[in-house]
Amino acid sequence: MDGYLTSEDLATRLGVKRESVYRMRTRGDLPEPDDTIGRTPVWKTDTITTWEADRPGQGWRKGKTREPS
Repeated sequence: MDGYLTSEDLATRLGVKRESVYRMRTRGDLPEPDDTIGRTPVWKTDTITTWEADRPGQGWRKGKTREPS
């Protein structure tokens, strides 16, 4: 699946467990998968690269507002 990331690939890229990817997806913290292969959700590498660039920094929690720097 060249150019696509599975949940396992995404977990490796983010440095988390695969279960964390499932949890992030359930909470809506990940972009929607670009496609599914069988029952496996997959994301385009470009989708994840863009999401990572826009992602809040470490320590951010949903529902909190950022303080101006």
